[in-house]
Amino acid sequence: MTHSNTPLSAIALAVMAVAITGCAASAPSPAEPGKAQGSVNTTAPLLPAALFPGSAEKFDAWECQPANQNLVTAVNDDNLRLWSLHGAWRLPEAVVASGARYQDGEISFWNRGDQAQVETPRGQLQCQQGLVREASTRANHPGVMFLGRGNEPGWSIELAHDAPVMTWTTAYGTETQTLPYMVSVMDNEAGRVVIENANAEHFFRVRIEAGACFDDMKGQPYPARVTLTIDGEQYNGCGQGIAP
Repeated sequence: MTHSNTPLSAIALAVMAVAITGCAASAPSPAEPGKAQGSVNTTAPLLPAALFPGSAEKFDAWECQPANQNLVTAVNDDNLRLWSLHGAWRLPEAVVASGARYQDGEISFWNRGDQAQVETPRGQLQCQQGLVREASTRANHPGVMFLGRGNEPGWSIELAHDAPVMTWTTAYGTETQTLPYMVSVMDNEAGRVVIENANAEHFFRVRIEAGACFDDMKGQPYPARVTLTIDGEQYNGCGQGIAP
């Protein structure tokens, strides 16, 4: 995943008030941002909608200039979900003579074929479409609300949709553990979630943040970055919320 200082960093300041409503299975109210829940819940938490594709069936990667900025988009029925290295936004569809344009205030995304132009208060980005990835679905991942994965060694996490339980798979699928967790941070506006286990003898922490992420082996686009700390090791990868 490539990190860089770009004109799109202005988005983080310009649209902090853009709210993306929550999404996932029915659940109790989440913890306040930055605060741990007092007890372990028996149902899965609500996750921020910024981690999900919405109604979109695929994610598109975009390689933008200047400064080699990379973006991820997902087209919904009447809006575009946009992820950069700095966060996530939802842009309503706007009227345009050609192509497809999505705009919220001073921020817009204008797509014409495999080319796109992104406008921000600081300037413009000219983008070329890159890889496309089909969105993960419940049909392919039954019972899973969030899927995260990474490489070297190959690993994955699956958060169940009906209980606060994480399935941790490593060694390229040869080792699997199912572990309960509790939510320690839930920030819907920022699209950030931190979960931890309730058993101090086998500690783990998973940090999930909405933002453009690219598989470091194939470069496939995802809407979330995932950092897993478990058994004294740290793993970095990408992830996606999976709606029913």
